[in-house]
Amino acid sequence: METTNPLLRELPLPAFDEIRPEHIGPAIQSVLAANRARVAELEQTPAPTFRNFVEPLEDLAHSLSRAWSPIGHLNGVVNSEALREQYNACLPMLSDYGTDLGQSEKLYRGYKAVLEREGPALDTDQRAVVEHALRDFKLAGVALEGPAKERFKAVMLELSTLAAKFEENVLDATNHFEHHVTDAAELDGVNATVVAQARQRAVDAGKEGWLLGLDQPTYVAIVTDAKSSALRQVFYRAWTTRASDEAPSPAGLDNAQVMEDLLRLRHETAQLLGYPNYAAYALATRMAKSVDEVLAFLRQVAKAARPAAERELAELEEFAGRKLDAWDLSYYAERLQEARYSISQEELREYFPLPRVLEGLFNVIQRLFRVTIRRREGVALWHADARFYDLVDVQGEVIGGFYLDMYARPHKRSGAWMDDCVGRKRTSTGAAKPVAYLVCNALPGSGDKPALLTHDDVVTLFHEFGHGLHHMLTRVDWPSVSGINGVAWDAVELPSQFLENYAWDPEVLRSISGHHATGAPLPEEKIAQLLRTYRFQAGLALLRQMEFSLFDFRLHAEYDPAQGGRIAEILADVRREVSVLQPPAFNRFPNNFGHIFAGGYAAGYYSYMWAEVLAADAFAAFKESGIFNADTAQRYVDSILSRGGSRDALDAFVEFRGRAPDIQPLLDRYGIAA
Repeated sequence: METTNPLLRELPLPAFDEIRPEHIGPAIQSVLAANRARVAELEQTPAPTFRNFVEPLEDLAHSLSRAWSPIGHLNGVVNSEALREQYNACLPMLSDYGTDLGQSEKLYRGYKAVLEREGPALDTDQRAVVEHALRDFKLAGVALEGPAKERFKAVMLELSTLAAKFEENVLDATNHFEHHVTDAAELDGVNATVVAQARQRAVDAGKEGWLLGLDQPTYVAIVTDAKSSALRQVFYRAWTTRASDEAPSPAGLDNAQVMEDLLRLRHETAQLLGYPNYAAYALATRMAKSVDEVLAFLRQVAKAARPAAERELAELEEFAGRKLDAWDLSYYAERLQEARYSISQEELREYFPLPRVLEGLFNVIQRLFRVTIRRREGVALWHADARFYDLVDVQGEVIGGFYLDMYARPHKRSGAWMDDCVGRKRTSTGAAKPVAYLVCNALPGSGDKPALLTHDDVVTLFHEFGHGLHHMLTRVDWPSVSGINGVAWDAVELPSQFLENYAWDPEVLRSISGHHATGAPLPEEKIAQLLRTYRFQAGLALLRQMEFSLFDFRLHAEYDPAQGGRIAEILADVRREVSVLQPPAFNRFPNNFGHIFAGGYAAGYYSYMWAEVLAADAFAAFKESGIFNADTAQRYVDSILSRGGSRDALDAFVEFRGRAPDIQPLLDRYGIAA
């Protein structure tokens, strides 16, 4: 019977123009009920095989993902009270279902039987599906009994609820903030589009002057370009205190207790499964194999970067003529960069209109991977700003697609991300082509002007597109290990950071740039100046990443129930070890550190730097052969992009590079001695 619920209809793409909050709960309840009934049947399979047991379970996971994916996506890009209420109501149901599956001894025995009976006959991808499942059963507590098993289930439920609460508090605190400016001089230096939007916001609110929000482009524009130190301080304080006791937002949005509860429950999870701490538990699915290995890696990079960072800070303070506060760093860094290289991000905006950047990016992808990108009209969208594109191979066949949502707006989560809309599947019950969500938060256009990107925005777009290619170019047919699924978390950033390199190549810069009004190319001297900024303050940037990474990893490796999270204490200790500039006492960055408290990076933020080593080494192979060398690109696709989680990440890298990863290309890239 045809259903009226758009989340339950078998459509190639979500019906975003029809999905309403009231559809969410009934859809998830329906899918979960059907899945549970089918799982109960599969648990009784008398002689499990890959075809009669594993394949149906892959189909069930795919169907649930198809229903839940658009819901989670809408919660991030068009958040509303009604949608949030329905989203949160589904989290306990999803947690219960996931835990019940993960703790099903019958399913676990079924997978073991398949491996024992058919192991030698399984191909590489099928074997990965089974082996990943067996590993995940153990990590989900399948061996637990009685009260311990029930407790694990309760903890999983509470963790999912707390992560959602953390993200909501940050979003609400961000949306609550506004700053009213009545003196035009206070906005001196700020991007004209930001100023125009602030003026319109004030008009809409019936106020004189300008009304500034805390969306990411506005925040970056203020702290980077506002001449007013007082205004920079207001925005730095607002941004770094979101969802904290120092924030001006309403009561009830402080994430302090949420963080404590998350750390406590994660530690309990690890202990229930026999791990000494959550960091050790998290490494069970990573390339890195021990807590000591990760800490040694991070400290190696920090030690290499610190002398450069100390020199860079001294140069910056000499340039400014005084000791700098935290809200001064971006401003004076931009001014020093302008003085040293005669170039600024705001100046570059004029040469990076979004249509030209996209055209150039798509051309890069076509040259590298022999796929064409075509916009498709008539696709249902959640907002007028969004677009849909098909990925077409050399035979003219559509092999995947992606949605692109580029602009910041109210009720949209800050940052940039790629997510899975539809995973690739090719089973006996049917096939699905991979579709990705690519989301950024750039400044939108105004009037007749298109959106104008900073070069930082361009690099971010290339980064997210790298993730998208990992998802869309997969050749793996089984959802649990296709695309980005099943990939070791500390290797999942390799394709994204790899593609960033092309946003810095002179040939590519010429193809993705052109003055928005005249079409004039980015002048050669500006390209040369931009390239010289590549290593600008690299030491400070690396130390900042080390601060985040060490803080995250130590939080999860050193947790002691008797002492609690010691969040401020560990952060202060990490900063003493690696930082060259101490932030003000009011800074509460952990309270809005969504990557580790609401995203998938708990005890995993080090993955960015770990994967950057892989990406720099992989790109070195392209530099050796030519950055558009067809053979190297094909080898990269065959070894890494197409394999998903079906291959051990280290083995895949060694297959591509011919050796183990080397940290030297990363240090060379930043001009830092080993």
